[in-house]
Amino acid sequence: MSSETQKTIFETRESQVRSYCRSFDTVFTKASGSIMTDVDGKTYIDFLAGCSSLNYGHNDPDMKQALIEHIMGDGIAHGLDMYTDTKARFLQAYEDIILRPRGMDYKIMLTGPTGTNAVEAAIKLARKVTGRRNVVSFTNGFHGMTMGALALTGNAGKRAGGGNDGAGLTGVTHLPYDRAFGDDVDTLEQIRMMLTNPSSGVDAPAAFIFEPIQGEGGLNAASSDWIEGLGKLAKEIGALVIIDDIQSGCGRAGTFFGCEGMDIQPDMITQAKSLSGFGLPFAALLIKPEHDIWKPAEHNGTFRGNTHAFVTARVALEKFWKDDSFQQALADKALILTAGLQAVADEVDGAVLKGRGLMQGVDVGSGELASDICARCFEAGLIIETSGAHDEVVKVLAPLTTPTATFQKGLEILLDATRSATAQHKIAAE
Repeated sequence: MSSETQKTIFETRESQVRSYCRSFDTVFTKASGSIMTDVDGKTYIDFLAGCSSLNYGHNDPDMKQALIEHIMGDGIAHGLDMYTDTKARFLQAYEDIILRPRGMDYKIMLTGPTGTNAVEAAIKLARKVTGRRNVVSFTNGFHGMTMGALALTGNAGKRAGGGNDGAGLTGVTHLPYDRAFGDDVDTLEQIRMMLTNPSSGVDAPAAFIFEPIQGEGGLNAASSDWIEGLGKLAKEIGALVIIDDIQSGCGRAGTFFGCEGMDIQPDMITQAKSLSGFGLPFAALLIKPEHDIWKPAEHNGTFRGNTHAFVTARVALEKFWKDDSFQQALADKALILTAGLQAVADEVDGAVLKGRGLMQGVDVGSGELASDICARCFEAGLIIETSGAHDEVVKVLAPLTTPTATFQKGLEILLDATRSATAQHKIAAE
């Protein structure tokens, strides 16, 4: 079937809700590591990585082999939430490799298979634990597309999908994220005032939920002072802290968790995206043991825990996180990314770098310019997208395993695209 024939069936039968394919208008057939190949044989460097669902690249050979062996051996494909050997091995690996070395004590709730499922479970549990209804989320935050998680999300376009009148998007107060009004405004003090003033009109919250680095919101990275201060405020007012680590976790921030090294003990942490290691749907909620007050099946779902993902997730932990060598490599790669993006920013008047770790980008000040840069990148063989309230940030989410030479080549394509787009926009302005 030719590329055009395949595109016809998409146009004819696939819902208008499809989105990424509109920016990357080709039919992909295979992928390996950081390279994707389309039906015509053209190759692309992947700086999107399934929106950080493929932190370890496409088709990691060790995960793939383990999964093939599991399937060929008639291993369990679906087991509801029954005990299986694959679940036991995953949980033990998570205990030994992730939790214990970091001094963390959490119950692991295997939710439905996507990030929004983990968020829904978190806010439901926070309300159950505290007896309060209100949840505080933050400007530019994104937490999912189901109704509870969508209520937490700031983006007007996403919220419109729930009905133009906002029906059902309730029980949430949106307050300013760190530096939402610029570096000179202390939003933490504003938040404290709103939540300690009994006449502010803001109900005492069951929980705060925030992303350490806002993925869809424009790569705004909260400072450790703000994060730690929010944790202290939560304790003062009897609220829980939920860290949404769905996009910033599994190494994307440079560490396994986005808040590692900070003085905060979140009550819950959501995980998804790269948790499976292989791009399989898989999400979980980490819960402090004292908050694990669920009754059996009180938060239910047919696909609680993806059995195939247990296999690949365990391999990902054993391969990349058993010692600190991978994390050290991420620190080196983050320096390369920062330098490459600074060169891009230098081409655009007023452009600034955003994010941290391997979750960085450039705010070029205009959604039109950022979209043009990304479109030119795609034509040149680089898959990259925008983020931010106005799509003004060119965002790099390359696989963490991207070879240095490939990484640098991708950054060169981005730089060339920025130069040509900027020149064209200047001509148009004149």
